[in-house]
Amino acid sequence: MKRVQAACLKQTIHFQLKDNIAHALAVRMVKDEFASYKKLLEANKTKFKIVDEKTQNDGSIVIEVKKQHGSYELGDYFD
Repeated sequence: MKRVQAACLKQTIHFQLKDNIAHALAVRMVKDEFASYKKLLEANKTKFKIVDEKTQNDGSIVIEVKKQHGSYELGDYFD
């Protein structure tokens, strides 16, 4: 019999600018979307750690995030 002792997802997410709107507005929308994403994780009580966050030359944001998978323990994934 096997059991999962610890589980974690590592994702790279690119918050991209929307096309056909003013650049300044698109950048603001990306920042708002990223903030909403973090709030959603917190509201869902998902344990997460943003490992890397980079703002690209065009204003878009790329993050690497580790987050809890389901209700499994995290083990030493966040260390």
